Amino acid sequence: MNKVRLPSQDKDRKRPVTASSSPSRTAVITGGNNGLGLETARAIGRDPSWHLVLACRDPGRAAAAVADLKQSTGNPNIEARALDLLANASVRAFADGLRGAGLPPLRLLICNAGIQFVAQMRFNEAGVEGTFQTNHLGHYLLARLLLPDLAAPARILLVASGTHDPRQKTGLPEPRFTAVEYLANPPADPAFDRDDPGKAGRRAYSTSKLCNIMTAYELARRLDPAKVTVNAFDPGLMPGSGLARDYGFVMRLAWKFILPAARLFIRNVNTTQISGKALANLATAQRYAGVTGRYFEGEKDIPSSDLSYDREKSALLWAGSAALAGLDAA
Repeated sequence: MNKVRLPSQDKDRKRPVTASSSPSRTAVITGGNNGLGLETARAIGRDPSWHLVLACRDPGRAAAAVADLKQSTGNPNIEARALDLLANASVRAFADGLRGAGLPPLRLLICNAGIQFVAQMRFNEAGVEGTFQTNHLGHYLLARLLLPDLAAPARILLVASGTHDPRQKTGLPEPRFTAVEYLANPPADPAFDRDDPGKAGRRAYSTSKLCNIMTAYELARRLDPAKVTVNAFDPGLMPGSGLARDYGFVMRLAWKFILPAARLFIRNVNTTQISGKALANLATAQRYAGVTGRYFEGEKDIPSSDLSYDREKSALLWAGSAALAGLDAA
């Protein structure tokens, strides 16, 4: 496969970092205005060598997050830029704007933003189902567009979920990986859960998280790990985060007030602060330099589902996603 050419390491990488130093590298975090993304940005932003770009859909929440992070980290080099992963045009505009902003070299891309539509499926203007578009396709397009701008050594992290693996028994329906046109338009699939819209929405979520992992593995195979590493990250169940916003009132109440206590009794239930620190470590710690094509539960390197390692299906997902995003599959 063709290797992506990247700029060589910039000369300021070894420059000592002080509180008054200008940032020497840029990190992009999608969905950095709340939950896991916000806490990851907080952990990374404490290092003034980073210029943080929060890629967010809601400008009001993004502005509030930037003010919060600047105050809590003491790092003035934090900004928000508009990104709506539901729209490929917005993804392209974000990439173009970032490229022309004159920022320090891009060293880190964290594909964190996620959604789960369960009340009813939603589709974007191109007719692509919203969970698949937001969680997978928008991030696939963003990563592909930013690859030429990454300066070695760089890292890409895709936030996945244990829901992709039937062995973990998370309570969500197991993924259904079919033709990419069915992933983009689940009702066209003859096996679609027609009688249970909530189940269909939850299955779309677990399937999108499988797609995140397969994309991470496929991208890792295509890149030189000495220049760019790509890994998938499972933050665990994070009660209180915004993921349950499309659920009914009772479930939202339990998610916010009751389930947080579950981390005392159930495996891999975390606060956003705990998972944010783990993700920040994977993104920046020297011990993960050169580590690529792996799946982490927190900072523990574990196997993902059997299906996630299927190279033939990963290649089909890559090619189908490229077609939907208007890119070549090379």
